[in-house]
Amino acid sequence: MLNELFTPSVQHALDIVGIFVFAISGALLAVRKNFDVFGIAVLAEVTALGGGLFRDIVIGAVPPAAFTDLGYFTTPLLAAGLVFFLHPHVERIQVGVNVFDAAGLGLFCVTGTVKAYAYGLGLTASAALGLATAVGGGVLRDVLANEVPSLLRWDRDLYAVPAMVGATMIVLCIRFDTLNAFTSGTAVILAFVLRLLAMRYHWRAPRAYNRRSATAEEGPAAT
Repeated sequence: MLNELFTPSVQHALDIVGIFVFAISGALLAVRKNFDVFGIAVLAEVTALGGGLFRDIVIGAVPPAAFTDLGYFTTPLLAAGLVFFLHPHVERIQVGVNVFDAAGLGLFCVTGTVKAYAYGLGLTASAALGLATAVGGGVLRDVLANEVPSLLRWDRDLYAVPAMVGATMIVLCIRFDTLNAFTSGTAVILAFVLRLLAMRYHWRAPRAYNRRSATAEEGPAAT
């Protein structure tokens, strides 16, 4: 089904772009944490490939694509090298990186959901794996960097919710037999736009109802 939506060359190109921008975000965090060159490369690889690797292992698509396509493995290394030498310049275009990251989020939540369904999972499980594909690498990145994952912090703009919306739209299209290149592209755009709006207007998920805790504001809450 995935191959019916995009030609293999288009799918590969989209994957490489998404992997590259996710790797940039991982490498930048490594620089901020004062990691060495090896740490920068590891965080770039994990951020870019972690979500897809988790999905492929769960659905039994082994060996995972990250280990069968040299481009998938080397693209994060290229991003890591770029950040290692040019990180002051990359930091200055952080807004642009965030836009591409939002595009990668939209793309991966859709392709992850479709691939999971193509391997025989149910609609709910497919949507969950689509979400994991989109955000899993970022969670692993934050854990390795000894930070509370952005996914769980109330003080960060919505990230998981746009991916959930995109994945949900895909499973609804599957359910009603309307999944095609147009509807899948619409789901990508919807998740992308929601993420951009969340960054622009600082949309955040609500915390616990009637919360009266005196805990410091950095306490995490699911988004």
